[in-house]
Amino acid sequence: MSSPVRASTLHLPQGAWSTVLDCLCAHFPAIGREIWLDRMARGRVLDGEGQLITPRHAYRVGLRVQYFREVANETPIPFVETVLHVDEHLVVADKPHFLPVMPAGEYVEQTLQARLCQRLGNPQLVPLHRIDRHTAGLVLFSANPASRARYQALFRERRIDKGYEAIAPALPQLDFPLLRRTRLDAGEPFFRMQEIAGTPNTETRIEVRERHGDWWRYALYPVTGKKHQLRVHLAALGAPICNDSFYPELTEVAGAADDYARPLKLLAQELAFIDPLSGEPRRFASRLSLDW
Repeated sequence: MSSPVRASTLHLPQGAWSTVLDCLCAHFPAIGREIWLDRMARGRVLDGEGQLITPRHAYRVGLRVQYFREVANETPIPFVETVLHVDEHLVVADKPHFLPVMPAGEYVEQTLQARLCQRLGNPQLVPLHRIDRHTAGLVLFSANPASRARYQALFRERRIDKGYEAIAPALPQLDFPLLRRTRLDAGEPFFRMQEIAGTPNTETRIEVRERHGDWWRYALYPVTGKKHQLRVHLAALGAPICNDSFYPELTEVAGAADDYARPLKLLAQELAFIDPLSGEPRRFASRLSLDW
């Protein structure tokens, strides 16, 4: 297996362990001792200075341990990202459907972040925002830790304009453009979201871009950036996005393989902002498109 490019970090907690190995086994009970021994033998467990940690390395509370998450037999995702822009501070990529942005769960190397770090030779790449694994389109990365906070503030302070496109059922009974403002909270199961009563914490402007019989192409402009916001808003209006297996009802079977012939018809299409370093306007557009 090739090595993931980014390490996870653990500062050892208070305890009575004799070795770092003992502490790691107790802290991560799902990871067997033999796996930690194998990682140490391959130089995959390091201290804060980048020095190897061995099975006999003495435990010390607060010690910084760097380790590399690995997933045995990780399934390759057969779609390739496109790098649209690279400079000293930013990388912009078009993410294909089904590819996660960051390592999580069963995905470590098969993520946009890991692929770009390896492809561009820059282990400092960090996504400034995320889109769902099932969503395709633009993702903006910080390439330089020195300027990262300036770009992160664009998203935190809502100083970046985001435009999406979706294909979903027609809504001839509604008037467009339409503003959807509702309160989203965690749903069931834990990875779904739901609209609930209360002060709105999400806002999306929805326009109709093209009518094609029972299916319409919508332009979506989220003011806020809650998890699954666009998917929930359209489903609540009676127009769940084409091939959405989460909304309005969960139809995805846990552990089932992805159906690559049925991608979610949602695309992160545009990003526009005033560059916090140069003061110049910047706009990026996806080269991907959604077919009917």
